[in-house]
Amino acid sequence: MLNTKDILETIRMIQDENLDIRTITMGISLLDCARGDADAACAAIYDKICRYAEKLVCTGEDIEREYGIPIINKRISVTPIAMIAASCPGADPVRYAQALDRAAQTVGVNFIGGYSALVHKGFGPGDYALINSIPEALAVTKKVCSSVNVGSTKAGINMDAVQMMGRIIRECAEKTADDSCFGAAKLVVFCNAPEDNPFMAGAFHGAGEADCV
Repeated sequence: MLNTKDILETIRMIQDENLDIRTITMGISLLDCARGDADAACAAIYDKICRYAEKLVCTGEDIEREYGIPIINKRISVTPIAMIAASCPGADPVRYAQALDRAAQTVGVNFIGGYSALVHKGFGPGDYALINSIPEALAVTKKVCSSVNVGSTKAGINMDAVQMMGRIIRECAEKTADDSCFGAAKLVVFCNAPEDNPFMAGAFHGAGEADCV
């Protein structure tokens, strides 16, 4: 049961302490977007994100108006792109990042996460190419965030991945030096990454999740 004290405290938090909702994040599975042709895969990725997230921003704004509490960011997380890129090993992974960026700009979200690879137990098809492409991908996109999981308590630490990421982090900063090294701020290196993560910049949609959440 609500009482006057609780109501007044909530009003004070909104007016004086700038109470807000940090973000809402939609998770979208891209597993069904894998194609043997990169152009077809990128088109499928763009179409699916735009179809599912078409009303994400306006729905968030409706919630803001209804409850009077601002939602600062609207975001999207997707299946780790290394899983999708593995079906077309000869393609430049940056094309997938650009498809994500176009979709994010079309639907109007602040960020899209999932330009990611999970290599804590070793490298799979597409992982090397995606990791090496991260600096370029983050430099040529505005809204794409990236992450790499390099270790876990159970499997140990993939030291080859750690060595790679030391170089990748520096290259991300260098390629975006004229933008306050913002590329490095859009990259997360994990140990013990959760199966599904909605938090930027390390967001990605877990393989065990529903098609869209």
